Amino acid sequence: MTYALTFDPTSIEPEAGAPAPDRLISGTPEFRTWNFEEAEGGIYAGIWEATPGKWRIAYDEWEYFHILSGVSVVIEDGGAETHLKAGDSMILRPGFKGTWEVIETTRKDYVIRV
Repeated sequence: MTYALTFDPTSIEPEAGAPAPDRLISGTPEFRTWNFEEAEGGIYAGIWEATPGKWRIAYDEWEYFHILSGVSVVIEDGGAETHLKAGDSMILRPGFKGTWEVIETTRKDYVIRV
């Protein structure tokens, strides 16, 4: 077993996805996800990318992410807008509800704990 993990998107094929139709607000965003780690205890780590569009988000899990490229806006219901660009990091906690809008195709690396 290897105890170090690198995030090399050329090493695996990405999974394709999109927001659920009932969450879509605008655009036709498409997702690509390179999930490098699925560990016991509900830990996930990888890279996620989305094309422009806007959709509703609701978190049951804890997620830390770091924006690698692109521009997005996350808005918490009843809260402030957070503008995200390359170099920015954020944590979304269980119970977070709001919207995610991709302005320019956005790529992030992430660690999720369910």
